Amino acid sequence: MASKRERATGDRVEEEGLDFESKRQRVDEDSSPSPPPVNIANPLSGLANNYADIDEEEDYYQRAKGAVSDKRNGESQQNGHKYEGDDDSDEEEDSNQQLFGGRSSRQVEVRKDCPYLDTVNRQVLDFDFEKFCSVSLSNLNVYACLVCGKYYQGRGKKSHAYTHSLEAGHHVYINLLTEKVFCLPDGYEIDDPSLDDIRHVLNPRFTAKDVEQLDKNKQWSRALDGSSYLPGMVGLNNIKETDFVNVTIQSLMRVTPLRNFFLIPENYQHCESQLVQRFGELTRKIWHARNFKGQVSPHEFLQAVMKASKKRFRIGAQSDPVEFVSWLLNTLHADLKPPKKNMSIIYECFQGELEVVKDIPNKNASAKETSKMPFLMLGLDLPPPPLFKDVMEKNIIPQVLHKDLHSSLLPFRH
Repeated sequence: MASKRERATGDRVEEEGLDFESKRQRVDEDSSPSPPPVNIANPLSGLANNYADIDEEEDYYQRAKGAVSDKRNGESQQNGHKYEGDDDSDEEEDSNQQLFGGRSSRQVEVRKDCPYLDTVNRQVLDFDFEKFCSVSLSNLNVYACLVCGKYYQGRGKKSHAYTHSLEAGHHVYINLLTEKVFCLPDGYEIDDPSLDDIRHVLNPRFTAKDVEQLDKNKQWSRALDGSSYLPGMVGLNNIKETDFVNVTIQSLMRVTPLRNFFLIPENYQHCESQLVQRFGELTRKIWHARNFKGQVSPHEFLQAVMKASKKRFRIGAQSDPVEFVSWLLNTLHADLKPPKKNMSIIYECFQGELEVVKDIPNKNASAKETSKMPFLMLGLDLPPPPLFKDVMEKNIIPQVLHKDLHSSLLPFRH
């Protein structure tokens, strides 16, 4: 018979063997191939594909490619080498795949003839409001329906513009950013010169020669409704007590150097301020001779003012025009001036110097101290206005003669 010590030793060895087998079984189970993962569809992936504008993706890819190329060239030149793009074509293709999410860009068919061009209704087109989709309220890849004038997002098969084309039978759409026109639901691009007038209304264009001829051109333009208007003398819609903005804009439009500067977007294309960009767009629309209507709505400019002023000046609240023009000029100057310079078109047009002379009494004789103070706005005491009745002989209208106003400004001319 085995002793107690031998039996205990055997039992312990057997238990250790069982533990080893169970541990090895657990390891084998853990190392066994896992079942294939269940593919769960991303609810946002469809929206991204349907709302993605291929043209904008290509532009983004080109910009990103140029930035990467410039960076590589700079680093290579520092190392004494020159970067050649042809040698790294594989890397560029990989970058392309990453930018487009693994799908290559497809070509869009371009046609010069479209059977739906006669459905375009220019009477309902209004590009003065914010470019937001009327359904999703998004400002990404927004198209304007050229039949009803409404804004819709995307042109993919599940986009709002595509759905609208099927439900309403409206087939012609223009991209509000690229100005390209497409036919939906077919999806081809329309290349027809008869649509150029719509592009000019969406984004008015001026050349340096056009700007030079503005003051010489006295020809009236005709709107679609038959009304006549003089470019630069168009009315501004009063949107809920925003007349203080309208009177300021109309006054600034009479300053020729300021007007000429903002009529050419290349002068301020480096500026990322929405206030500057919206002010430039409004200036071009006011002076555009090919508008569809004889008035302009400053809605987008008002939205930029509300954001830049943190709702200090907002739609629906009356404000002082003098306070607004002071804030506007200072804000435009701060956004336009170069990083290390304190000069902009605002200072070139409006900054002046006031000479202040102080009498300093002394024991022997009085001395005078002269200093100069820059200013953008200067308050003047106007002569007392006489009273005149209007043509109806009812209202009393205070008026100041131009010669009296001019004489009050003579001491400040230089």
